[in-house]
Amino acid sequence: MPKNVLVFLAEGFEEVEAVTPIDYLRRVGIEVTVAAVNEGPTVKGARGIRVTADASLDDLAGKGKLKPVSWDAVVVPGGLPGADNLAASKRVGDFLKGMNEAGKVIAAICAAPARVLAPLGLLAGKKFTCYPGEEKNISSSHLAGAGWKEDRVIVDGNLVTSCGAGTAGVFAAAIIGELLGAEEAQKIADKVLL
Repeated sequence: MPKNVLVFLAEGFEEVEAVTPIDYLRRVGIEVTVAAVNEGPTVKGARGIRVTADASLDDLAGKGKLKPVSWDAVVVPGGLPGADNLAASKRVGDFLKGMNEAGKVIAAICAAPARVLAPLGLLAGKKFTCYPGEEKNISSSHLAGAGWKEDRVIVDGNLVTSCGAGTAGVFAAAIIGELLGAEEAQKIADKVLL
């Protein structure tokens, strides 16, 4: 049975950080559903690129699919104001907390670890990375033993974090590694000349 991954898109998302994981995950046979946080299927990225989502959060909730049991992983792109728009969604926050409680893979890149995951307490006790400088904006009460590192990608338990658009390929490969194993991650890295 193929793995299922949900990718959140909110207005102002960083295009490379969303599309690269979608592309790489689909290349290896992972079923990816792109979910628009806003109303309507089209979501405008930070650079003005419009992406048509597969569903909205309302659609998924209406079908009973906005539950961790339906997914193996979730991808949270960064970009501004995209990360802030994701952080403002209670539905996104509740879903992410549920994914964490279920031990499912949560993958966040750029501003998303600091602006989306940290306020939810999802970085507590974890090593993580994010866009350099964003870690300084995380409240100490949200860190609770978390440790920021300047690495391109960090995997700590069920959490995969990465630092920016230039690391989107290795971020996607790390997600594949968590879902399908290191061999599959290396195959995609070789195939795309990562």
